[in-house]
Amino acid sequence: MEKIVIANDHGAVELSKSLANHLEELGFEVNHLGVYTEESVDYPDMAQLACREFKKGGYAFGIVCCGTGIGISISANKIQGIRCALPQNSFAAEMAKKHNNANFLAFGGRIEYSEDPLKILDAFVQATFEGGRHQRRVDKIMALEGTC
Repeated sequence: MEKIVIANDHGAVELSKSLANHLEELGFEVNHLGVYTEESVDYPDMAQLACREFKKGGYAFGIVCCGTGIGISISANKIQGIRCALPQNSFAAEMAKKHNNANFLAFGGRIEYSEDPLKILDAFVQATFEGGRHQRRVDKIMALEGTC
């Protein structure tokens, strides 16, 4: 059984619960780090918590959620080894895996998505990294860490 780590701030409590439940229904083991209330927390802290847990190993991928998904995805992408995508639809989620080998997805709990976030998640889960020329590009992305 593949494991997934999820963390969220107060702006995405219900969405993160929905994503976690959906993943469990698909047969994943979910480590949901919270939060479970709308009491204010800082999304960089939640991104760091999820990414640290992910980097311990044993996870297929991670999910981070905040009000828009923007701040928490930026935060996650500051952590070495993390490639967090903020997909706006199923196609973007699929390409995040196929071409960028994303290891995290971000979602916004206050966003009105044009398609169900569960379908967006499904597109990512069902996709496989294509490697080849895309591996070269991912290697170049990762080489940017710590530069400039």
